Amino acid sequence: MDFSFLLFLLLSLLAEVLGTVGGFGSSVFFVPFANIFIDFKSVLGVTAVFHLSSNISKLLLFKDGLDKRLLTYIGIPAVVFVIIGGILSKYIDETVLKLSFAIFIIVTSLFFLLFRSFVIRATNRNAIAGGTVSGFLAGVLGTGGAVRGLTMVAFNIEKSVFVATSAAIDFAVDFSRTVVYFFNGYIHAEHAKYMVGLLVIGFVGSWIGKQLLQRISQ
Repeated sequence: MDFSFLLFLLLSLLAEVLGTVGGFGSSVFFVPFANIFIDFKSVLGVTAVFHLSSNISKLLLFKDGLDKRLLTYIGIPAVVFVIIGGILSKYIDETVLKLSFAIFIIVTSLFFLLFRSFVIRATNRNAIAGGTVSGFLAGVLGTGGAVRGLTMVAFNIEKSVFVATSAAIDFAVDFSRTVVYFFNGYIHAEHAKYMVGLLVIGFVGSWIGKQLLQRISQ
């Protein structure tokens, strides 16, 4: 096993653990470092496959129930707009996508640092808006979990239910964009070794994340 592939797997594991504990998925960490190894549009395809494995693992590991209200009001618009975003990504230059991703991460990070007490009101309208924005960003940039997480926090659900519900929404989002990315030509045979490794990492990282989450207060 070459060093670069081993480093890729270790970073993927770290991203999955952090994404599980945070409840918003691993892509916010995974996408930027994976782009060191693979071109950005291929990263979108690999990320979608990685997330399918990761979210199936979370659904099996976190069996405390799902919040049906959030599944409906966040999940449905997220699926619709991830398809729109995924189709649109095909027509945007890769450099523009990478720059947009960088800007999104910087702006989001600064927002959380400067407005630590910011809370979204727990309304159906805000849930729909959060699902729409998170789905579109996931389709175009490969990550929308931070927006979905910020929206879900407003509803103050128990942490295990939070992770399971987020994983269920993410699974529907990732399945939809995997199909779109396949037809966009983002999933390539030469990246098969990355995807096979990530199938294992998805489960192991989710399991480790669950062990850590049980030791963290609500």
